[in-house]
Amino acid sequence: MSSLSTHVLNTVSGRPAQGVTLRLSGAQGILFIGVTDADGRCPAMRSLELVAGAYCLEFEVAAYFRQQGTALADPPFLDIVPIHFGLGGSGHAHVPLLVAPYAYSTYRGS
Repeated sequence: MSSLSTHVLNTVSGRPAQGVTLRLSGAQGILFIGVTDADGRCPAMRSLELVAGAYCLEFEVAAYFRQQGTALADPPFLDIVPIHFGLGGSGHAHVPLLVAPYAYSTYRGS
């Protein structure tokens, strides 16, 4: 079994992104829906026990930036950011998202 965490950072403000809705899905469908806290994290997701396989984290970034008062195009350049990744074996995986209205980056953290 594996565990998973995430951290969303707003690269425009240089601050954690509070209030980002996210979904985790796998072969079984949607496994988790949550919202990031004041630190840009979603601690409840960490309690999931995940088997080896393919997963997708989806972050609703356009809604977050609109909530922050950021003017976005219609439709926005980035609406929902999907990150497809795989887990093998056991251990912990950390999938952070660094995001702005027109760009994002991710990596496997620890």
